[in-house]
Amino acid sequence: MPPDRPSDDRDPGPIRSEPGSLLEHVSVAVFGIDEDNRVVYWGPGAQSLFGHEARSVLSRPAAALFPGPAPGGPASAEHLTERARALGYWRVRLPALHRDGSVFDCGFRVFPVIGPDGGGVVMGLASRSDELDRVKTNLSFLDALFETCPIGLVMLDEELRYVHLNQVLADMDGVPLADHLGRRMQDIMITSDGGEYQRMLRSVAEEGRPVVSTLVGLRTPGHPDRDQVRSVSFFPLTGAVDTRRGVGGLLVDVTDREQAILEATAARQRLALLDRASARIGTTLDVRVTARELVEAAMPDFCDAAVVELVQWMAEPEVFDPALPLITRRIAAGTTLGDAAVELVSGLDTVTYPPDSSIHEMLRTGRPLCVPVNEDFVSRTVVHDQRARLLRDSGLAGIVIAPLVARGTVQGVTMFGRSAARPAFADEDLSLAGELASRAALCLDNARLYSRVQDIALTLQRALLPSAPAAGPYVDIAHRYLPGSHVTEVGGDWYDAINLPGDRVALVVGDVMGHGVPAAAAMGRLRITAKTLARHTGEPGALLEELDACAQEAGIEWATCLYVRYDPYTGRATIANAGHPPLLVRHADGTVETVGDMLGVPLGVGGVPFLTTEAELPEGATLALYTDGLIEMRGQDIDAGLEALRAQLRGNVDSLEEAADRILGNLLPDTATDDTVLVLARVRRAGQSPA
Repeated sequence: MPPDRPSDDRDPGPIRSEPGSLLEHVSVAVFGIDEDNRVVYWGPGAQSLFGHEARSVLSRPAAALFPGPAPGGPASAEHLTERARALGYWRVRLPALHRDGSVFDCGFRVFPVIGPDGGGVVMGLASRSDELDRVKTNLSFLDALFETCPIGLVMLDEELRYVHLNQVLADMDGVPLADHLGRRMQDIMITSDGGEYQRMLRSVAEEGRPVVSTLVGLRTPGHPDRDQVRSVSFFPLTGAVDTRRGVGGLLVDVTDREQAILEATAARQRLALLDRASARIGTTLDVRVTARELVEAAMPDFCDAAVVELVQWMAEPEVFDPALPLITRRIAAGTTLGDAAVELVSGLDTVTYPPDSSIHEMLRTGRPLCVPVNEDFVSRTVVHDQRARLLRDSGLAGIVIAPLVARGTVQGVTMFGRSAARPAFADEDLSLAGELASRAALCLDNARLYSRVQDIALTLQRALLPSAPAAGPYVDIAHRYLPGSHVTEVGGDWYDAINLPGDRVALVVGDVMGHGVPAAAAMGRLRITAKTLARHTGEPGALLEELDACAQEAGIEWATCLYVRYDPYTGRATIANAGHPPLLVRHADGTVETVGDMLGVPLGVGGVPFLTTEAELPEGATLALYTDGLIEMRGQDIDAGLEALRAQLRGNVDSLEEAADRILGNLLPDTATDDTVLVLARVRRAGQSPA
């Protein structure tokens, strides 16, 4: 066995026990004695314990490590080697001699090691007895502490995983002790503090800052329906060479005396849910989207299933009669439960509730109602046997029914359901359900009123726009009107084709600023006026002057209009423009030109004459009239949009209908927010002028 090298610079220090144990701070000396009782191996720990450097003790008698023997007694070194060879392993406490002459009590473990040549060496391990006694005392104390201490004790590693805990803490968690080991603490102690508890533990592990008597509200997998409050204290566990090895903790269940904290925690959770719901509900003026936002805001924090239903009143306002069935239209539903619950909430569009149902009871009082899902509720509420079976199999244990009331009108009902795995609804949950329903009802009513106004405007617009404009025997037309986004569904864009005497045709496209009923009404007024004037006014410029006067009288502040009159016998077109994008003409060879680019001023300004432009149109030319929604895009210059339209017109236009669809499909993005009109007209020449 080679001796230890005597270099002080390379001395790795005393051998330590395995990191993480209570023995890690005990110095262990390792040495070897040959058959002549001479030192043949000297480890770094031996130098620390006995004070001798390797070069001063190797090959010296081992007796130098011990004080002189008692009168009549054996020498200590010889006694150690003799017992080791005789017993194979021997432990004993003996006085040891330090290099400085001091004597200290030492614990020895000795055993023989036989080499390949048959020679033997006795290896010895030695530690100071006082350090060993301290470790034994600590181990005894810790064993008693973990077995009998009435509070929860835990040891966590650097990743905050359970390494050791006592039975008291396992009972507090309702999880077997063995099932804790290796799991992260956040998997057992489940908090709703936004991660603050985990950040606190992490600061103890990483920064070494202890926390004392901090109150934490939580739930555990073993007691999922029980809110707890614990007073926790945590401190860093340090290992050899001052490396942190984890976290130790003491936990006391103080739920009974801290009930106020639980109530405050629940109140904060309810307020947080309301805040989230306020931000998420009513982002659009769409009834179904608003209802779906209510369902998504409630799940899964508040409930396991939710539906929103609108009452189908036959007339408004209609007095609720509890003696009659109630018919609702389900517009949103969702659940986190199984297949039966999914089919239950989403399998119907129209729901009929018989008289004396729980929904009738809720509407009579106008307040939220909590009902258990039992046979009485099922028989009173569900009409069809199949739906009743789905309700029984859904896993729902309780339902809160809340009215959707806004501006004194019952809009509908919303229902929130919980499974048996969650706590039953409490009085505070009823208040929360009522608040959610109240906020959603106002948003739903706004959406309903907006939809009604939009329906009126859309009906008006459809009535005022031509459904199939006739353009005579010498002009073929394809026309398209596309509304913008849902928020701006009805605008003031319009178009028309007017038959004039002598087989002439007038093509008109206009755009009134704004949206909704006012824009649709203004559009209809201008279209009807233009159609009337076209048959009695000679020149397009004069027609726009009359139309401008009409706009001023009607209070229309801003509108654009392009008027084109075509004579098939001369092939000439006369154009007048009131601030509208110019006419584009595609020739038979595919070239596209702009005709009549004198835009003029919009209608409603007044006091400005409108100029006319004349152009000869070749046989088979295709005219493109359009509104600015086709060429104006957010972030794009209008000239670029106009050039893109020219490029599309250069393509195949043999079929005007297909060309119109292709142009709109290629130029309009899905996010277009403005209305768009496109009119394609192919002109032909007549053989002879009429008499």
